[in-house]
Amino acid sequence: MTGIPGASEGAATRKIALALGSGAARGWAHIGVINALSEVGIRPDRVAGTSIGALVGAAYASGKIHSLEGVARELDWRKVVSLFTDVVLPRSGFIDGRKIADSIRNQVEPGNIEDLPLPFRAVSTDLVTSSEVVIQEGDVVEAVRASISVCGMFTPVKKGATILVDGGLVNPVPVSVARRMGADYVIAVDITHDLPGGGGAKGVPQADLGRTPPDEGSNSGFEGKSAPLAGVGERIMSVDVPGLAQIRQWLAKESMPNIFEVLMASMNIMEKQIVELNLRLDPPDLLIQPKVGHVGFMDFHKADETILEGYRAAKLCLEEIKDAGALG
Repeated sequence: MTGIPGASEGAATRKIALALGSGAARGWAHIGVINALSEVGIRPDRVAGTSIGALVGAAYASGKIHSLEGVARELDWRKVVSLFTDVVLPRSGFIDGRKIADSIRNQVEPGNIEDLPLPFRAVSTDLVTSSEVVIQEGDVVEAVRASISVCGMFTPVKKGATILVDGGLVNPVPVSVARRMGADYVIAVDITHDLPGGGGAKGVPQADLGRTPPDEGSNSGFEGKSAPLAGVGERIMSVDVPGLAQIRQWLAKESMPNIFEVLMASMNIMEKQIVELNLRLDPPDLLIQPKVGHVGFMDFHKADETILEGYRAAKLCLEEIKDAGALG
């Protein structure tokens, strides 16, 4: 393995890029990775991100990563659920995403991508053409909002004639995008590699089926699920739509995954497969894979442990390459 350029030579010579992957709440691990890199003097000077990786990447490129970390650590499951209260009639997505956009606006430098202190790219997907869309200019918040627009959950983002959704559909860990930014060395963070497997009716990853607090149970099909997932699911299922009324009745009778769980599990399965293929075709120079498969899709309130897992994984990788003489 070659050494990381700029780890010891100074900022003037470094061309290191971060490629931060998708994975919803598991993405807080990116913060721990960045902290570990910073401790040994590795400060990437460009960043590409997909979905939650785009959010953390935008905060890093804005110079506000520590602010984002503080906010993440203060989240509890009730605050998480409050971000998903703008439920709409399910035309193109259950959640409008305005509250999410407002939250993002508080965590990144307001303005355009091209004005950020560091080069930044957000990966999204053109819903019409199925092609990758790399957003490199325009409003930062809109770019992140487009990148995190999980199909079926959030309404898509319309940008000109393009309909944009979650970048995880095409490039969950954007190594290729980071290379096109002119990096000499790409550090990629994959937060999907240890997701639980399985198939059929019991194939919903157990990470998304944590226990709901005893005082928050209900009879609408969300018992036994993680608190944020249950809370958001309750809001979605309470929308007054005739079709959903039938689904509510079905959920009360059947011990099957609910529609929200199916969406999340489908994304997990798809992204994991795409990541494995892409990393074989275009491997990064350094791959960091935090063990966060136990963290649920919506468990944003578990920032402390998720950030710690990212930090641990990065420290382990850095120790390994240091022992091999490849660091510095």
